[in-house]
Parts: sequence; structure tokens; C-alpha cells
Amino acid sequence: MLVVIRGAGDLATGVALRLWRAGVRAVMTDIPRPTAIRRTVAFSQAILHGEAVVEGIAARRAESPRQALELLEQGVVPVLADPEGACIPVLKPGTVVDAILAKRNLGTRITDAPVVIGVGPGFTAGMDCHAVVETMRGHYLGRALYEGSAQPNTGIPGLIGGFAGERVLRAPADGVFRQILDIGAQVKMGDIAAEVDGQPMLCTLDGVLRGILPDGTPVHKGMKAGDVDPRCETAHCYCASDKALAVGGGVLEALLNLSGLLKSI
Repeated sequence: MLVVIRGAGDLATGVALRLWRAGVRAVMTDIPRPTAIRRTVAFSQAILHGEAVVEGIAARRAESPRQALELLEQGVVPVLADPEGACIPVLKPGTVVDAILAKRNLGTRITDAPVVIGVGPGFTAGMDCHAVVETMRGHYLGRALYEGSAQPNTGIPGLIGGFAGERVLRAPADGVFRQILDIGAQVKMGDIAAEVDGQPMLCTLDGVLRGILPDGTPVHKGMKAGDVDPRCETAHCYCASDKALAVGGGVLEALLNLSGLLKSI
């Protein structure tokens, strides 16, 4: 079965890892200049650098749907710069997974494939997709829903190490992002992680810099631009999160269930 995953950020990459290890091959899409914060665990970086490796699985940029299929034959995850999902009617996948995480549906339709799965808020099972996977941290994280919608976005990040919104670093101004610290750096509250138009982006707590936008990214004031993990485990910067894998597990369940593959096992 062929799957197209719309989005190739860290959560979408967790989905791809779950599917890939279960023997399900996927083509991923993203915008031409991805804005993933957790760049070390996002296959979207293949669009910028030609290749990205996460947990031993390699992804490469594909220039066309045909090349994407060739890369699949080589055992590589193809990533297309295709924000509109133009490759979907060409590839005719058995499943489309919308893991853009825009908090709203940006154009995915229930008719895009025999099985369509929406990840997070903005989708309703039975209307614009066949199943929705919950992304909010808590009791229902990763649950596949076959009717209704995921919990609405609260705008407050989930708790990690006892901290929620404090973990997120936001651009202090409109302008061009200038990265100062690298992913994996141990930081203290008040450390300058980056600058925008001469204004510093300060670390809001002690921990490890788990994610940060790359140097030269155009940003607007308040845009999410970094992530500090208070658990101080540098290794966490280089592997998919518990949340990403939980969501990936929900997508895998929905895919197997709705495609009828569970009945054949």
C-alpha cells in the first residue's frame, strides 16, 4: 500500500517512522521552505539539504512523483516540495494522511483516497476524512477517532517536565531570524538563543535547546521559533518524541482498520 503524508515536520516524521517500520511505504510532502522547529527529527529537512536521517531511516528530496516512486524502490523516504498535494492524484495512494498540523484543514478531502486520516484539530471523521487522530497530550493522545473531531487547539503546549507554555521560544519581532545557539545546547533562563532585527530571543527556562529555526528564516513577532526541554536529556533532541510516536501509532491503527488489512492478518 502506498501512503502520502501531507507534512514532514517532527510529528509527521513520527507517523512516517511508525508506518515505515510496519512495512508501509510513504511519500511525504511539505512547503518549499519548511519551518520545523525540531529540525533534527524532521524529514522536511530533506527538501532543504537533499537528505535527512532520523533514527537510522533516510529521506531524500524528490523532484517529481515519478522520482518519489523510484526512491521508494531504493528503500528511502521521498519528500516532495508540494504544499498543495498535487502529487496525490498522480500517485493515487491507498491512504492520505494530513499531518500538516495547521489546526485547520488546508484542503484535504475525504475523496482524496480510499482512506483519509486527519491528524489533530480541524478535521471531522465522516466529513473531510475517515478518521482523526488525537494530538493533544493527555489521556486521549494518539487515539484514533472514527466519528467526531479531535480536541480543539488550546494554544497551550502540553506539559513536559512540569512546564508547558514556558518551553516555547517565540520570535521577538518581525524580520529575519538569526540563530545563535544550536539544537542540543544546554541553556539557562535568560540565555540568548537567537536575534531578530537586533532584539534577543531569550530562553525562558533551564534545559536543553530541543529545537530552533534555522538562520535566515523570515519570521513574524510571536511566531514559534524555538523549544527548550527542561528534562536536559540531549539524546531527546535526536529521536522522535513520545507524542510523535503515539500519534504515529494512532495513524497506523486507523490505516490498518479502515483499509481492511487487520481482517487479513
